Amino acid sequence: MAGFVRTLRAAGMVADTGRFEAMLRALHTLDVRRGVDAYWAGRLTLCTGPEDIARFDAAFAAYFGGEIPRNAALGLQKTPSRVVGITALDTLDGETDAPTETQELATEASDTDLLRQADFATLTDEQREEVRRMLAQLAAVGPTRRSLRTEAAARGDVDPRRVLRAMLRRGGETVELPRKSKRDRPRRIVLLLDVSGSMEPYAEAYLRFAHTLSRRRPAVEVFTIGTRLTRITRAMSARDPDAALKAVAAAVPDWSGGTRLGELLQAFLDRWGQRGMARGAVVVIASDGWERGEVDLLADQMARLRRLARAVVWVNPHVGKEGFAPTAAGMSAALPHIDRLVSGHSVEAFAELAKLLSEDFLRAARLWPVPRSAA
Repeated sequence: MAGFVRTLRAAGMVADTGRFEAMLRALHTLDVRRGVDAYWAGRLTLCTGPEDIARFDAAFAAYFGGEIPRNAALGLQKTPSRVVGITALDTLDGETDAPTETQELATEASDTDLLRQADFATLTDEQREEVRRMLAQLAAVGPTRRSLRTEAAARGDVDPRRVLRAMLRRGGETVELPRKSKRDRPRRIVLLLDVSGSMEPYAEAYLRFAHTLSRRRPAVEVFTIGTRLTRITRAMSARDPDAALKAVAAAVPDWSGGTRLGELLQAFLDRWGQRGMARGAVVVIASDGWERGEVDLLADQMARLRRLARAVVWVNPHVGKEGFAPTAAGMSAALPHIDRLVSGHSVEAFAELAKLLSEDFLRAARLWPVPRSAA
């Protein structure tokens, strides 16, 4: 169960030690061999609000590899009161090893927190496997935009067409005022991922984050940049992340090479961005900014991108490290034209990035932009 709790934390749930203990007490009381008991024991003790239920359901189905036992809920009507009423470990029918088990689980939980904060470049093979699971469970809300199309709503403007149709049905009498409001639609996200030699320790993590984002929400475009510009959106559509990365590896010819950010950004804008892909989109550039091309060209193209995009977010794996300063040639040239410069070295950093890519952040960015000189 400790692994399941780690999965929930990776999905953004609190699932602290106290709630973990409550779930163990519930499982001790119930029949742990029954999937429905495990489901409700976890849901009633680990979810902190309605917004956690969908995350819990998704994590439960993914981790245990089965269907969520909703159809058996009627048989558990008395279970919630027994679970919630448990308050202390020493009430577990004389069990003497429970505190030791709890301490072990607390230690594992602490290790999980450390792993979420660990730099991708320092992970062992075993840790990388756990981090891959965490990245696959990241919540990806994403920004939205207001569509010109409208739909029936309880509040909003009066819909004259529906009013007229209602009057015709009732012989000219008006007994109601149907209303309409504009729809919210997903805003496009464009990811430009640096796969040059200096980004090699982080490339896999960035691609897995891109795959999670692509699978969780529509309107996501993904490109790799190095010495060439490669569109990998179709490769990212594979359901299995390992299959997606294998397809990307076959499609990208310039792994671990140099970096020509200015030229490739110009190529992207000429072929896709100017024609509509970057217009109104959130563009995320993941790079350490080591530019081998002309930095003036990069600055010009970043300014051009900023005029087209809704927001430009630059993810640098070295942000936040001791001694970091945006002094790399490409980073310095791009800095005046980005909305946010954020870290991207760990699972925790990616979770923060996923939260950042929200409509509230973008509205706030427009109203209260970060000073261009801020790191």
